[in-house]
Amino acid sequence: MKQVAIAIVIGICALFTSKEGIAQTLKGTITDSAGKAVPYANAKLITTGKLIVAFTASDNKGNYSITIPADADKKALSIEISSVGFKKQSKAVTDLLGVYNFVLGSATNQLQAVTVKNKTPRLSVKGDTLNYSVSDFVSPQDRVIGDVIRKLPGVEMDANGKIKYNGKAISNFYIGGDNLLDDKYNIATSTIPSSAVDKVQVMENHQPIKMLRDKVVSDDVALNITLKDNAKMQLVGQGNVGGGLPGKYDGNINAMMFKDKYKAINYIKGNNTGVDVQNDLLSHNLSSYLSRLDNNKPADLLSLGAAGNPNLPTNRYMFNQSGLVNLNNLVNLQKDVQVKGNLSYLHDRQLQNYVKLRETYLPGDTIRYTELQDNRRRPDLLHAQATLNINKLNYYLNNTLLTDYEHNASYSGLNTNGIGSNQVLKNTRLDFSNEFNIMKTGKAGNVYEAYSYVNRINNPENRGLLPGINQDVFNQNQPYAQLVQTANIPTWFTNNYLSYKHAGSKITQSYRAGFSLQSQNLVSALTVVQSDGSVVAATGTSANNLDWYKSKIYTEAAFDMPGDQFKLNMRLPVNLQQISFSDPLYALDKSLTRLYFDPSIQARYNTTAEQYITMGYNFKNDIGDINQAYQGDILTNYRTLNANNANLSERKTQTASLGYNYRKAIKMFFWGVNASYSHVDLNNITSSVLTDNFQRQIVLPYANNLNMLNLAGSTSKYVYSLHTTFGMGVTWQNSKLNQFINGDLLPYNTITTGLNGSIETKITDNLNISYRLNAARTTSRTPIAGSGSAVVTQLQHQGAINYNPLNNLFLKLSGDHYYTNQSLRDDLNYSFADFSARYKFNKMKTDIELNVLNLFDTKTYSSPLLTANNFTNSVYTLPGRMMTMKVAFNF
Repeated sequence: MKQVAIAIVIGICALFTSKEGIAQTLKGTITDSAGKAVPYANAKLITTGKLIVAFTASDNKGNYSITIPADADKKALSIEISSVGFKKQSKAVTDLLGVYNFVLGSATNQLQAVTVKNKTPRLSVKGDTLNYSVSDFVSPQDRVIGDVIRKLPGVEMDANGKIKYNGKAISNFYIGGDNLLDDKYNIATSTIPSSAVDKVQVMENHQPIKMLRDKVVSDDVALNITLKDNAKMQLVGQGNVGGGLPGKYDGNINAMMFKDKYKAINYIKGNNTGVDVQNDLLSHNLSSYLSRLDNNKPADLLSLGAAGNPNLPTNRYMFNQSGLVNLNNLVNLQKDVQVKGNLSYLHDRQLQNYVKLRETYLPGDTIRYTELQDNRRRPDLLHAQATLNINKLNYYLNNTLLTDYEHNASYSGLNTNGIGSNQVLKNTRLDFSNEFNIMKTGKAGNVYEAYSYVNRINNPENRGLLPGINQDVFNQNQPYAQLVQTANIPTWFTNNYLSYKHAGSKITQSYRAGFSLQSQNLVSALTVVQSDGSVVAATGTSANNLDWYKSKIYTEAAFDMPGDQFKLNMRLPVNLQQISFSDPLYALDKSLTRLYFDPSIQARYNTTAEQYITMGYNFKNDIGDINQAYQGDILTNYRTLNANNANLSERKTQTASLGYNYRKAIKMFFWGVNASYSHVDLNNITSSVLTDNFQRQIVLPYANNLNMLNLAGSTSKYVYSLHTTFGMGVTWQNSKLNQFINGDLLPYNTITTGLNGSIETKITDNLNISYRLNAARTTSRTPIAGSGSAVVTQLQHQGAINYNPLNNLFLKLSGDHYYTNQSLRDDLNYSFADFSARYKFNKMKTDIELNVLNLFDTKTYSSPLLTANNFTNSVYTLPGRMMTMKVAFNF
């Protein structure tokens, strides 16, 4: 606006001082070396003695026009162009009717971003990258980089370690620019010392493939941590060992290296204090990864029917004996060429004891059952991955070889409505895959790509219940010894395609064609072991031997506009699917062919440099999988019998979204709002027949639909005068769905409202306080008379006080409070408190730490859950108070 105002003033002055005929105009375009327009560049008309006689600015397409004052000396004119980030350039005016185009080269000394200096925290911005200086946000008690990331304005980290920036989850986590861990970045946030990190960088519009930058639109957000020089030069190592009461142990040792050519995080850890080491292996973007592969991997068919985990930190409720070996190594063989290996092995023994009440509200009736379970789970998980990555400006290759082996053995002492039984569930999953991707740039700048993915899965499952239960259903109302369910879905899957991209001056066109194949065989049997040892079928339809084949041929046209102000990505995929499945046990032999068109469009408009609007729409066709094709009975958990009696489900999903994001980096202020609406049409519905002891489900061919509206907003602000980061978020979800239970069609409307807030404040250099609030209110109702409605309101408060009276003494007192208001039951209140004291021996590089967990010795916790017409309340047994002493050392 300032430039435009100056141009207007100069133009008016030139008009009034003109003494000769009509003024003449010079025109042209201003672009960079890649041919992209340079908007708002300064254009000056200069005469003898560097005197500026006219001034203007280019528009958003790089065009400019500048009027020659009538009294200017037309024999000594030149045009000078300047813009931030580019070298200044000038041309002499030799033809008053000519066109003067400029191609600007990048400046080697670009202006640095505005920063907030002195003793207040600092945030600098350069293009799409925000740089947080760790030293400005770190506190004396912060030990790992995750402790600092939680406090950054605009950044949030949830209880599972998932990181979001301004409400959007990050897609990649880099260490010194290298992707060592893929999306399992809990390894880094819980291991890398905060003292080793210089900056935390947030990169918006991140495109990890170099040859696609400025060609293919990306709205991904990535995070990179840069290391201090001393951390790059030497091995970084830490360890601790400790024990406590009652019978507790905790220890780990790690070794890390962060050189430019070699990076590694390797460690061994184990504990029985409730710290879930499996959280280190959590893939935060697994669902989007599988969606990109178009691979719906078969999940476990069988379970114990357990209640799940309560909404508490794991060290509040978990009884464990965990051990983890985790090795992650990356080598940069040369510039843009790297290999990496990731290997982990987890062994654990987990105990869980709870009582669960479940109520299902029906017209004029409520079905209840009470369940007690005493569970033991023993997982053994082995993960191995090898990756070769070449990421150059004109060539890209990535090959990832993955192997996952899981052996799970679970045991459960079960009592439901006064009937006792024991469950034993075992499964062994082997998952092998290889993903290959290669891209090359041709002479004309076109990009050619080939892709291939192959996956093999085998997962035999076996569950036994002894003595057998529900004898009226499975054994003609006669007692029997055991009920055994076995199942397996061995699977082959491959996806392959070729693609071509042509990058124009404004639009990149992409065309892709490929095919995928899936071959599966679902084998299951439900048998009764009689008291005399004989084995018979549990029902007349208790076995499956289903062969499944699915092939897909697809093509896609995509168009990307990677502009500076307006970005657009439009995809127009068409696919032809052919599915056939057969089971000789039921004379089943079906096939179907479908042609689907699944368009999607995503757009982003930058209203200013730090504000943008996002819009999106997509239409998606889905068809059922093998789990919706089997007709024999499968007892998925001890009280639920499933089968199918309908065609494969066909789902049509329409989703529209709109969002607005704002940041003012210099003031450390971020906020955003997002809305989305989904409408789903289905051709079938699941019918449930419920009794107090048993549930039978079958899929029926009736039209069904689901509607969901989501609204979300979040804000984060650092207040310099208070040395405090404030954060707040609001969510609202309205979902409408249908339930078909005991012959009644019940439409349900569930509304969930959530509120969260956080405060991180630094009172003095020695004292800081944190507070977090999470509130949720769930309401479920139906218009059917007599079905009733339910409301559950939950509040969770978390607070901590950190105080270091001495430079080497660190004290922390923290606590949680959980409150639940239930419309149909009494209110619930639970309080927890913890204390820790750490003394640091600086010369010895050793710490001694005392931890007391659950000071109030709370032994039980009640967790209610409301979904549609189902209410469950689970009461868990907790470990109670524990005390540990640890010695930590650095090397």
